[in-house]
Amino acid sequence: MATSNNNLRSLSQTRIASIDALRGFDMFWIIGGGAFFEILAKVWKNPFTETVKNQMEHVSWNGFHFEDLIFPLFLFIVGLVLPFSFSRRREQGLGNKMLYLHIIKRAAVLVLLGLILNGLLRFNPADMRWPGVLQRIGLCYFFAALLVMHTGWVVQSLVTAGLLIGYWALVMFVPVPGFGAGVLTPEGCLPAYIDQLLIPGKFCCFKYGDNEGLLSTMPAVATVLVGALAGHWLRSSFSGSRKTFAMAVAGIICLIAGYLWGLSFPIIKVIWTSSYVLFSAGWSLLLLAVFYLLIDVWGWKKWALFFVVIGVNPIAIYFFQGIVNFDDIAVFFVGGLASHAGQLKALIIPFASFAFKWFLLLFLYRHRIFFKI
Repeated sequence: MATSNNNLRSLSQTRIASIDALRGFDMFWIIGGGAFFEILAKVWKNPFTETVKNQMEHVSWNGFHFEDLIFPLFLFIVGLVLPFSFSRRREQGLGNKMLYLHIIKRAAVLVLLGLILNGLLRFNPADMRWPGVLQRIGLCYFFAALLVMHTGWVVQSLVTAGLLIGYWALVMFVPVPGFGAGVLTPEGCLPAYIDQLLIPGKFCCFKYGDNEGLLSTMPAVATVLVGALAGHWLRSSFSGSRKTFAMAVAGIICLIAGYLWGLSFPIIKVIWTSSYVLFSAGWSLLLLAVFYLLIDVWGWKKWALFFVVIGVNPIAIYFFQGIVNFDDIAVFFVGGLASHAGQLKALIIPFASFAFKWFLLLFLYRHRIFFKI
């Protein structure tokens, strides 16, 4: 453990450790944590585990569960690191040309990896899903990075507000043929109609459009920009306690604003409504405040190693789990044990699958191998 703590200290000399830990916390649910708790509710049924299981499932349309926070939290963190990233690269002497190349390369690789995960190499475009998680990350990163590169926090705040209000206006006032304007049903909303017009192949998550569709990328960029604004605040010279307090207050304000806006423009993850952006940003800011206070202000770093190990290689493990069947690996090594475990059988395989992912990440972390795009 001493080696790991040294690694954590050395890593945090150039990075804010709480950001890596928060990213790892977010990825934990993506790479197996959520599935494990869902199965736990089936094995050990009680009101608490049933509540947890319910929170591990996306809402079908409007509303908000913990599961609906996972993706916007990741985009928030993408934005959070942008002010640090550009400041560091400027200090290294990189000019605009090199920064443009970096942004374009990173965005393009993310989109390409997402397309590969969706089946690009099967060469069957008509039966393929073209949007996706990595594609959205790449596009949102591209637009937000260009804005952060050339503007300050005031302009970024105005653009964020403009994106949210502009998206609301489009969805509420542009009529959809056969339905009219302001219809917020899966089949009648404007984002679904745009997806049907312009996106070929298959859709994900609702049959009338895509969960990472075209028009809903607009407010998703705003999610990244909210993270960038938090990054500017973290880079300020104010004390750690003041930064924490301000982020907590901002988080509560966003939650209230998102909830109130949601009364007329419902909180809907599938089409990434503006109220959803604010509501999820509120929880993201509160989580950041907690992680920052515990790790960077109070210096409680040891507990964070579990999440930091995941958080420094997020895209790598997301891509690996898309092409490597960790469940089969788990069955090979602990399938025999699981067959003799009685009612715990259902828990052993997902736990082992997650453990193999985590120890792979620990190996990369200890050898300081960080896959950067």
